[in-house]
Amino acid sequence: MELADGSTDIVHPEVRAHINSLVSALGGISADDDGGYQLGDDALEVLRDLKRWIRFYDEKTNRMDVARCIHEANLIEGDLLPILSTWPENATDSKFKSRIALACFELMVPLTWPMARDRERMTVNHHRHMPVLELAQVGYKRAVINYDGARVLHTAVRVALPSMAIPIGDRTQRDHGIIKLVLFFLRNIAMIEPPPDVKYEGDESQISRSATIDAFSYQDIFLVLLTLASNMGEDFRTEDTSVMEIIYHLVKQVDIEKLFMNEQQLSKAKAGELADMMSKESSMLKAYNRKGPTRHNRFGTMIWVKRDDGKMSSLSGQDALADASMRNQKMDNSKTFRPPRRARKGDKDEKDLGLPTKLNSRAYDQLRSFVEDFLDSGFNPLFQHVRKTIDREAPHVMQYHRRQFFYLVAWFLEAERMRRKARKQSTKNPSEDISSFNLVAGVLNQEMFITLNKALHESLEMKDWHELTAVMRCFTQILLTVQEMSESGNEDNEEIAENVLSRLFYEEATHDAIATIIRTYKDQSFNYLDAATELVHHFLRILEGYSKQNIDMQVRSRKRTRRKKKAAQDAAGIENDNDENDGSDNDAASAERTTKERKFDFHRFATRFTPQSVVDTFVAFTKYYRDLTDSQLKRAHRYFYRVAFKAEASVMLFRVDIIHLFYNMIKGPAALDKSSRVFKEWEELVKQILRKCFKKLEQRPELLVEMLFSKGSSTAFFLEYGFERQTVTAASKAKSAAELVFKNTEELDRQIAIVVGAMLDKNQANHVAWIKKILGDAESERKAFMAAEEAMASVEPVQDDAEEQPTESGPKAPPIFFVRPDDKDRRNAMFKNSHMRLLMKLVGLQLLGPASDETPESAWIIPSDVSADVLTDAIHYINQAEFSPPTFDEGVLAEHQLKRKSAPRKKADFDDDEEGELDDPMFGPLGPTVRKPIDEEDGPKKSPRKRRPRKELTEEERQKKRKERRRKEQEKVKRLRSEKYVRPEDDETDSEYDEVFYAREREAEAKASAIRHVAERLIVSKKPTRKRGIAATESASSSEEHQGGGDDSDSGHDSDSGDDFILRAMNTTLEEENGGQPEGALPDGSDGEGRKRRRISVEKTQPDEDEEMGGVNRNGDEDEDEDEAPVVTRRPRVRGGFVVDSDDDDE
Repeated sequence: MELADGSTDIVHPEVRAHINSLVSALGGISADDDGGYQLGDDALEVLRDLKRWIRFYDEKTNRMDVARCIHEANLIEGDLLPILSTWPENATDSKFKSRIALACFELMVPLTWPMARDRERMTVNHHRHMPVLELAQVGYKRAVINYDGARVLHTAVRVALPSMAIPIGDRTQRDHGIIKLVLFFLRNIAMIEPPPDVKYEGDESQISRSATIDAFSYQDIFLVLLTLASNMGEDFRTEDTSVMEIIYHLVKQVDIEKLFMNEQQLSKAKAGELADMMSKESSMLKAYNRKGPTRHNRFGTMIWVKRDDGKMSSLSGQDALADASMRNQKMDNSKTFRPPRRARKGDKDEKDLGLPTKLNSRAYDQLRSFVEDFLDSGFNPLFQHVRKTIDREAPHVMQYHRRQFFYLVAWFLEAERMRRKARKQSTKNPSEDISSFNLVAGVLNQEMFITLNKALHESLEMKDWHELTAVMRCFTQILLTVQEMSESGNEDNEEIAENVLSRLFYEEATHDAIATIIRTYKDQSFNYLDAATELVHHFLRILEGYSKQNIDMQVRSRKRTRRKKKAAQDAAGIENDNDENDGSDNDAASAERTTKERKFDFHRFATRFTPQSVVDTFVAFTKYYRDLTDSQLKRAHRYFYRVAFKAEASVMLFRVDIIHLFYNMIKGPAALDKSSRVFKEWEELVKQILRKCFKKLEQRPELLVEMLFSKGSSTAFFLEYGFERQTVTAASKAKSAAELVFKNTEELDRQIAIVVGAMLDKNQANHVAWIKKILGDAESERKAFMAAEEAMASVEPVQDDAEEQPTESGPKAPPIFFVRPDDKDRRNAMFKNSHMRLLMKLVGLQLLGPASDETPESAWIIPSDVSADVLTDAIHYINQAEFSPPTFDEGVLAEHQLKRKSAPRKKADFDDDEEGELDDPMFGPLGPTVRKPIDEEDGPKKSPRKRRPRKELTEEERQKKRKERRRKEQEKVKRLRSEKYVRPEDDETDSEYDEVFYAREREAEAKASAIRHVAERLIVSKKPTRKRGIAATESASSSEEHQGGGDDSDSGHDSDSGDDFILRAMNTTLEEENGGQPEGALPDGSDGEGRKRRRISVEKTQPDEDEEMGGVNRNGDEDEDEDEAPVVTRRPRVRGGFVVDSDDDDE
């Protein structure tokens, strides 16, 4: 805003005037007294008015004008801090002073509140004011922690002490507000740091972390934090996250290893760091000076280089004259494609963590004392309460609180391990209290593991990399702490460690998440990369040792299964009679997880960390080898050793860039320092990897080409073993769409209308049009075929021997019409679209082949029995449904008239509670049951008995009754079979029956001999004709009818019957010789249904009833209700013109 004098003011003049007038009315330095601050008459009201200006102007309108005016008026340093100094520490009775102090802190808290750069809500005022106000907050912090007139932080605690002294049940909302206000002020002072992108002109030592820790220690703030933390959950509840934030901003990025060093060790460590930095600098300068410019060659240079293909390239710079490698490097740099890089977004979370913090010795001592006291008294209560608060998602929990929680748990667990290590080194005989892990037991329980796994999966899915980094560091420190417990030598600690490790490694989902994290690394920060590689290193190492100790280790795996919901009719209030009905295959499906345990195989799990993506992650980590510590280099070394030698996947490392990196680490211009502790290990590893690479190149020359590319699992297997992986993959067969049926509709036109309407509702009109096209083509083809057949029948001449031609039963059937989809989408729809398949079946299309073997490539046909008229009607029904779709009640669609066809239930073959016995026998003990005729009258039905209330049996009683019933059934079956097949009469002999049997046998033998004798005598002399044979046959049949079913074995039988039998046999034989056949006789090779072979022996079917050899019943009378079956005589066997009988073969 332009003022009268031509200058520009970024704040409205009226706002500035109001703020300046309020600051003037607040008070000032008194000239009468000894330079003390004199409050104005309405100082308390003035402070409240300033608070209202901040609240209702800056916060409501999203502006920062009031804060800018207060900063320019020097309110905090010139007025508020002197006002707080007027309240003596020993004066506890002055309520006015305490109210003034509270009003001062109500102003200082919003003025020191951290500012967030939200690009969506930022206005022009934010860009104008924020850089100035960030520096103003740094000035506020310097003034507060370095103010000599009073202990300002201690004064803030004095303001909240009366509220803290009240029991938690008696505190009012105002008391809770005062406590939270003081904690917020302490949090703001602890977290204020100079902005990284703005130069701070003051002395940074006055606002450094060391100065803050010194102020917190001097003004007894650490004691207040310990009191709040140790009583969390009892006297304090909603203050947990505030206390955690203060501690987080005090200890973040502090080197824990140096924290527990004494002064001698600390000075030695600093000297070592200085020596390492100087050696790195000297080696870097040597590498640069070896090929760098000198004072004699500082002139511009351009040279031409002739490449292998004969082309010339121009290079500039005198470094190109040094050697060929430098020239090649300069050419490669000019040829490298560099895609345009987007500007990296500012990450406030990364700025929140900041760079590693350097503390002075005084700050190290003060912070170490606080950390030890906190671990002894406040760790478990605070973090247990914070975990519960995060789990229940309390209203005061912010998004960043979970990240701070996991970071602090990891930090204090590492601090506890370092403290134990330092105590062991300083104490020869550590006491039992030192070896106790009860101080950190609050984060080693099952509830903590559940929260940890939940945060691991959620942050991975939401791609919250900073929270995932904190979770991974927490997971790593828990593993290391538990491992130290298992190696402590205490049986109780070892048993607890065994239990904790079994819980950590029990969930296979955790294994999958860790493998996914290291595999999907792309371009996250170095902290993320460091945390991921550290977690994988320790997880694999500890899991390998645990699996070796526990051979029968089990893990719980969870798999997703699909469970179909009911259709949307339930929401619409429509009855759904079938529970399995879900409308169609496109209905919503919910996912449920099924869990099962399986044996853990570490070798199989370790192979998940050998793919190329995981190798690339560790290669990206190793590229920082000049800046990595010895432990980090050892971590990368162990991984590459595991891949190359333990997992036998060294081909994954045979890539040009990886080999080049390994070579540069040992022999390159910027190689590792040879005095480093890990140099020898890396040198030996690189030597062995290169040796394996050269040996593999001799075995597989194709590896020379593959070294340019990343390798998949199949390529790596081939390069390693020389042949492709022989695996039998049981590919899951594609399943066709579910079959749909109609609920109530039976008419064909109505069914077609419903299906077409459902398809139109789903925007599948293209499928309907395609089916109509197919039906039209088939109809045209059928009509053309019928017309061609009629034309052929009318022009064909009538042949003379037409009566000899076989006559067809009907007109010739048309050929099958094959349905061919027009594109791939149509083929998939024919396989997966339930509505389309139902319409195809309704209009006459059929699947060629069994439905069980159907695949997306299976053929559909229109069979021959579907006439052109049927196809015409189908097209008409589809057109009618398209122009006038069926209508239903409100809210009811056409697809609601369909339901899924329920599959038949399969019964179990065996009972689970018995050893392989059938539940019920297939038949009765004596074979299939003889059923009575349907029309037989049933006996009198018994009246149904009323069921008595049965006593509920236990499972043991049911099992006992089941076994008893089965035992009785088996005894009954054995008894019935004994009575059926074994009888007492079998041991008795019947001489009368034996005599009759042998007499029949002799008579049959005599009759057979007479037949053979007559046949030999007449076969040569007799020359029969066809007509005579027919007459003989007729006379034989009439003679047989005249006898009326007499028996051959009858005692009164005439002797001519044998001659008649011979004549019939001879006539039949002559008919065969002449090639003729009587009219109405069966064709050759068939004896007819009633014809039987003559049996020599007699089978005893009933006790007092015999059956003759010819198969004719002795009793001639039959049932009057049944028709008399014609007796077909047996044709004798002829061999070489002679009539033979089966008895000849037996002889």
